Amino acid sequence: MNTKNTLVSINNIVKHFDISGGMLDQLQFKNFKPQLKKTTVKAVNNVSLEIRKGETLSVVGESGCGKSTLARVVMGLYPPNSGKILYNGARIDNLTHKQMLPFRKKMQMIFQDPYASLNPRKTVQQTLEEPLRFHNPKISNKDIQKKVERVMEQVGVDPLWIKRYPHEFSGGQRQRISIARGLILDPEFIVADEPVSALDVSIQAQILNLLMKAGRERQLTYLFITHDLSVVRHISTRVAVMYLGTLCELAKARDLFDTPQHPYTKALLSAIPVVGENQAKHIKLKGEVPTPVNLPAGCVFHARCVYADDRCTNQVPELRTLDNGTCVACHAVEENQISV
Repeated sequence: MNTKNTLVSINNIVKHFDISGGMLDQLQFKNFKPQLKKTTVKAVNNVSLEIRKGETLSVVGESGCGKSTLARVVMGLYPPNSGKILYNGARIDNLTHKQMLPFRKKMQMIFQDPYASLNPRKTVQQTLEEPLRFHNPKISNKDIQKKVERVMEQVGVDPLWIKRYPHEFSGGQRQRISIARGLILDPEFIVADEPVSALDVSIQAQILNLLMKAGRERQLTYLFITHDLSVVRHISTRVAVMYLGTLCELAKARDLFDTPQHPYTKALLSAIPVVGENQAKHIKLKGEVPTPVNLPAGCVFHARCVYADDRCTNQVPELRTLDNGTCVACHAVEENQISV
């Protein structure tokens, strides 16, 4: 699957979290015999993706589907349990902190809550200068000042506010500062984890336009994590749909919105409110979302799917590529049971 156009390759990534707690929390009795039981959250399960140079790949799904965990694994904030991550063909998931430093300049992350991601004890100047000084020890103070002022102007923050602290800014301004921090090292790849969900609707469009403009001017590649499908349609080149840590569908943005294939994707898109349209088109899923602690056998979506049969409850569907390039993991689609 790898091509020369691929910047980041995510191969069969698995990430599970042990939430068993201490020994007393794990202790259970079966047939009057004590035993310890581990409790594991299966956040990401065998996910493979390729992120191409210059594109915006959006990952969508319900809360708890594993999209943010996947983003943090890509950035090296969480080590994967298994699988590989390649950056420009070089494996990075097994590198030490020191070995990872050259890639840190190329890979940056914008977090959901700018107030939590910015150090409240540091001014804007200190926040933006720190990565420059760390990664470029020989850079002069004059060059640092020029670069900081230029990046602040690019993100729409007045350089005269450089001595202010995060609490002196609005939410939208803080997110602009977070974006400036992400751009200050001239990266190639940016992971944006719900960058507008904590902002007012009136500010969201400004931040999205800022990200898109920066992407065009700097030829950036984005991995965009969000649950807002209206945002996805506006910014994405391709879209990946996740459910319970599993990749359900991967398609070009236009194809996904015009001809969704997976039943879960259809249900997600039907929930988007459209002015003037009859809401009877909304697909209501049956049942409850299973817990990632005890994943269902077979297809993880089968308990809520109207097309599910015995094969779905026993056999995990493979991600298959259709004629139009869309990748979908669904037995019903494979057997032509679903009309587009």
